[in-house]
Amino acid sequence: MLDFAIFAVTFVIILVGAVLYLYPSSRRASGIPGLNPTDEKDGNLQDIVNRGSLHEFLVSLHQQYGSVASFWFGGRPVVSLGSVQQLQQHINPNHSTDSFETMLKSLLGYQSGMGGGATESVIRKKVYESAINNTLKNNFPLVLKLVEELVGKWKSAPDSQHTPLCAHLLGLAMKTITQLALGESFRDDSEVLSFRKNHDAIWSEIGKGYLDGSLEKSSSRKGTYEKALSEMESVLLSVAKERKAQRKQTAFVDALLQSSLTERQIMEDCMVFTLAGCVITANLCIWALHFLSTSQDVQDKLYQELDDVLGSDPISLDKIPQLRYCQQVLNETVRTAMLTPVAARLQGVEGKVDQHVIPKETLVIYALGVVLQDCDTWSTPYRFDPDRFEEESVRKSFCLLGFSGNQTCPELRFAYTVATVLLSTLVRQLKLHQLKGQVTEVRSELVSTPKDETWITVSRRS
Repeated sequence: MLDFAIFAVTFVIILVGAVLYLYPSSRRASGIPGLNPTDEKDGNLQDIVNRGSLHEFLVSLHQQYGSVASFWFGGRPVVSLGSVQQLQQHINPNHSTDSFETMLKSLLGYQSGMGGGATESVIRKKVYESAINNTLKNNFPLVLKLVEELVGKWKSAPDSQHTPLCAHLLGLAMKTITQLALGESFRDDSEVLSFRKNHDAIWSEIGKGYLDGSLEKSSSRKGTYEKALSEMESVLLSVAKERKAQRKQTAFVDALLQSSLTERQIMEDCMVFTLAGCVITANLCIWALHFLSTSQDVQDKLYQELDDVLGSDPISLDKIPQLRYCQQVLNETVRTAMLTPVAARLQGVEGKVDQHVIPKETLVIYALGVVLQDCDTWSTPYRFDPDRFEEESVRKSFCLLGFSGNQTCPELRFAYTVATVLLSTLVRQLKLHQLKGQVTEVRSELVSTPKDETWITVSRRS
């Protein structure tokens, strides 16, 4: 099994953050089939831009060159793996931090470890994951309360009223993340709205602006981004200082304050959790409700499980593992939406996949979006079918990709918990209905999102 925590990263987070900023690289392509650089300076960057996203570029690359393929960023070769079999062969001991944390922190100019090497990086990673787990345990009633407020709002609306999933679920995720991460001061909607303004300004440039180079070419956009980042850092530092003085122990930041992390490191970890946690949670919930609205049979089967396990009681943390079909629904949501379409690792030692040698310090991309819709791995890959996860071979493939089991990224585990609370509360009270004629397209970025607002209608269960 691959010993890594796979998570989505955009092209430039990977390449600028990892290759240009962190590491040197071999200039040899090692004979792996793939594209020659179309530009001496930029390599295949323009090819990626022309395709619209790194995911679409990788789909085309693997269709043309097979499951192990290469391309160029500037004068540096990149290897992409596009099948479960090749990913399973890829053994890389460079796993002291997960790929998402490393790349995102690199882009933000942060340090992944504690400044002392791999051991310190592992310690910091454990502190971060433990803080997320403890925060969920301490604040689970708050998560349930926020979900119940949203479901109550939907329940009181007329049956014919159109409900905007993106707007409502981004709001739910932002409220949940800020209150669990930073404490009760973010129960004030004005604080959440101010925080969201900077959050959105930062996230909107992660990927697009760095992918096509447009951020560096626009002084106004770059100024907006840097101002938002500075203001958000100031807020996080201020919150940490206040919470330390109050000696509270309920929020994510409180758990970090009890560790040996510096003030700066605490701020950085709060930034990563609030940035990533919000977008991942929101989009997992958005896609799950969208897909449920397309299948009354799946809704009815999920309702039956919720009724059998929970009855009329609210969901609790200890009951979540018993909701196996709910887990299948969320797994299939991640797969069908390609929630995290790309991940990466720097090759820690020389490796080999099939007959291809991958030199040390080569950037290796995991083309997860390609693998998640590979017809050799999944039957009818474009169909939303939670029942496929009843098969052990399917669960094993999903685990190999890092989406389940012990290697799951902590932000995704957090998102799964919030989404389970949402589904368990919503599906027992309401039925979801797809709008006729609505076409929902995927925008494959750092986290896959709908290209446009996605609408549904709801009706009460009789």
